[in-house]
Amino acid sequence: MAVAGGNLDEIAAGEGTSTGLEPFLDAVERDVLTMGLAALISGQHSDRRSWPIALAWLTRDQECRFDDVLDWRSTVSDSDSPVRGMTQTEKLDALRAFVVAITPEEHAKRSEVASLDDRRRTMEQEIGHRRWEIERSQNRLTVALGLTAEEVTAGSFAIEQMRKKAQDLLATAAKLPLGQSGAGVEIARQEHEKAQAEWTRLDGERIRIQATIPLVEKLQSQLQGELPGISFSRSEAESPICPICEVPIDRTLAEGCGLSHKLPDLEACVQRWEQRKKSFDDETEKLVGLRSEQTQTLQKLALAKQHADQLGDRVAALEQARDTREGAWYAAQRLADDVERFAELFGAQESATKALREVVSKLETERSLLGVFRDKQARVFGRISEKFDPIVRRLVGADAKGHVTLSGNGLEPNVNMGGDRSTAAIDSLKVLAFDLAILCLSIEGATRVPAFLVHDSPREADLGLSIYHRLFRLVTEIEAFGEAPQFQYIVTTTTRPPEDLAVEPWLRMTLRGSPGTERLLRRDL
Repeated sequence: MAVAGGNLDEIAAGEGTSTGLEPFLDAVERDVLTMGLAALISGQHSDRRSWPIALAWLTRDQECRFDDVLDWRSTVSDSDSPVRGMTQTEKLDALRAFVVAITPEEHAKRSEVASLDDRRRTMEQEIGHRRWEIERSQNRLTVALGLTAEEVTAGSFAIEQMRKKAQDLLATAAKLPLGQSGAGVEIARQEHEKAQAEWTRLDGERIRIQATIPLVEKLQSQLQGELPGISFSRSEAESPICPICEVPIDRTLAEGCGLSHKLPDLEACVQRWEQRKKSFDDETEKLVGLRSEQTQTLQKLALAKQHADQLGDRVAALEQARDTREGAWYAAQRLADDVERFAELFGAQESATKALREVVSKLETERSLLGVFRDKQARVFGRISEKFDPIVRRLVGADAKGHVTLSGNGLEPNVNMGGDRSTAAIDSLKVLAFDLAILCLSIEGATRVPAFLVHDSPREADLGLSIYHRLFRLVTEIEAFGEAPQFQYIVTTTTRPPEDLAVEPWLRMTLRGSPGTERLLRRDL
């Protein structure tokens, strides 16, 4: 809840509508940081608020371990602070805005330089990738065109060499023997299909004959088996046996004397025998014809198969000749096309290289202008150094010197103790001294942030116990200036501070991990 002039009891009772943090941020940016600063920090990010960024700087994460002036929120923390998505350049610009060491013009120029630098890196990556592709394509084309590495020169001359060689190969392929035209191949294919159809017809005829012959043979065999019986019946009809005495009866006498009123039908037997005999002869003749036709069909089938195979081989040869000619031409044409694409790639590389030189030249010009802006802000960093140097001497000894500079590489606090020092302890000391120097400037009203600072557990192991105690003594001395409290400095620590300061009013709260009632919010979240 953020309600101007609200009643805390009513809010605690759950009355009213939740407002979110936005009204509070608006009030801080309007009345504390100023709207000009808020606009300067937000820049192109309309959703970026200036107070959460300032708060991240004034209340560094414990996980950052005071490693760098611009390390405010650790990437491993669960913080929703906007600084986790900001680059080091953006955080440096924000810090400079807080200490009144950057103008809107310089900020715009820095954004332009950052954009140019990003463009330069992108172009360099593209040029690098294209260079690799050019080398690979040139090696492949050199081999495909039958050239040697010694024959191919560098630069645009190589393209002309490749182009001439590709055109020569294309002209040679176009003059290959024609062999057979497309119409000739089509006629040969039709003849092959016709021969194949004739072979198929003959093969069907062969199958029919082979299926018919067994049927005729079976019928012939049946007729041949019936003929002896019919022949016997005919003989019996011509000389019948007397049923009484079993003596052959002379047909003429029998017919004349009328001894028998029932004699075999000789004419019917003769007709039946003749019909069977004729059928047998017909089937025999048919069988002979089928076998003869079978022999002829097999001969024709073999010839048809041979003819169809020959025509098939001819069609395959004609198609291969045609495909070889077309393949050679298409291969030569594809090489010519590849050379032209290589030329386009080479041209794009030259254009990109020229554009990169222009961007680099412009970037150098813009950076020189930024140097002019930095020189104009030297007075501000001189004032920071005026606070930073005595703080360093107060913490580590009178022979130490400290100064803060702004260069093209960023913000650089330096501690000189017989030479520029850079160790884990010195790096922590630089960050602590820099923050305290800014706190002193804020007390004087020379910054756009309140005179407020939180140092979350600076480690005695990084500083040394004597320097650690001097930190408390120094802040106590600063507190003595003026009648009313002019700043608020909070140090959370697991190392006991000097005994005379581990009491009220400096010791504000003692916390423990357990039970939950001993924690910061008096409960286990």
